[in-house]
Amino acid sequence: MKDILIIEDDPEIIKLLEIHLTDLIYTTSKAMDGEEGLNMALAKDYDLILLDLTLPSLDGVEICKRLRAKKNTPVIMLTAKSEEIDRVLGLEIGADDYITKPFSIRELLARIKAVIRRTSAAKIEEKDSSAIAAEGLHIDIDKRKVLLDDRKVELSPKEFELLVLMASNPGRNYTRTELLNMIWGYNFEGYEHTVNSHINRLRAKIESDMANPNYILTTWGVGYKFNEDITV
Repeated sequence: MKDILIIEDDPEIIKLLEIHLTDLIYTTSKAMDGEEGLNMALAKDYDLILLDLTLPSLDGVEICKRLRAKKNTPVIMLTAKSEEIDRVLGLEIGADDYITKPFSIRELLARIKAVIRRTSAAKIEEKDSSAIAAEGLHIDIDKRKVLLDDRKVELSPKEFELLVLMASNPGRNYTRTELLNMIWGYNFEGYEHTVNSHINRLRAKIESDMANPNYILTTWGVGYKFNEDITV
């Protein structure tokens, strides 16, 4: 049974979500305060967090930032704001999806199912092996664990999925649009710059020289690929 944390300060929205999520046989926990929600999110491994952008004591952006520094729990952000900058901000700080209020409960439930399905199934092209090795980099797909020279590297869910997708297919060139559709899904068409941001953050965590990357290479005029010359 999937366990979902709702961090939202509107009791009517919480009640609505609890009713429909319970009907889908999900268990729910709730917090109406930002600080309380962050503490709950860090204290337990939830399958998904529904996170309001505007909250008392600590807003959703700050919660997501602090959460991503420690855990990879999938996050769908809820907000009354619809400006593109807010959506981009949500994606840039590591949210897995974004929906604006007022929202269709049917659409939100579909988004929830999609994020949980992507996370559970790790929507990536994997090798038959559950591990990938490449010059000091070790990726354990089953455990979602990455080691660089025997040091654990903390990656967000999207960073991990990007790394495994490309490392599973070394030498294959991926356009930004392909990566966006394969990792984020069709809902984010037009946000290819989000791929660049995640690639840059991923490189910052695994590359010793950002100017001359060894693992994730840029294919000029196309996109990105994983270095086929270093895989074991």
